[in-house]
Amino acid sequence: MEGCVVAELKIHSQQHCFLLAPEQMRGIEETSVSTTLERGTNTIKIQSGVFNYHPESGQVGEPLVLLWIYGGKIINKKNNVEVEATWSTLNGYDDALVLEVLEPATLCAFFFDSYPDDNEGEILLSIVKV
Repeated sequence: MEGCVVAELKIHSQQHCFLLAPEQMRGIEETSVSTTLERGTNTIKIQSGVFNYHPESGQVGEPLVLLWIYGGKIINKKNNVEVEATWSTLNGYDDALVLEVLEPATLCAFFFDSYPDDNEGEILLSIVKV
């Protein structure tokens, strides 16, 4: 394609891995809101809400949530790989995570920031199991 510039980023599985220590993983478990996903197909979406970083600035909030799924066996339908734990994000109201849950797993939903004191808002997720 004429006028197109392609850039590539290579992410190495060890060199570019940010290690989360066991106490940090416990912190995610304690901070997040969680639920059990039962066997079957589960579709997870942002139903409503946003996180505002600086509400007084008039900046529009962002519908974004981080997800950690662990403790069972699941298949993320985007890649069809069976795993015992995975991470994902939902970015916007049209984004969805579809999981085939083979063994019950825990879903933790959370948000992170370097300065949460100026945050406002909340996200409501919908989890539809069929």
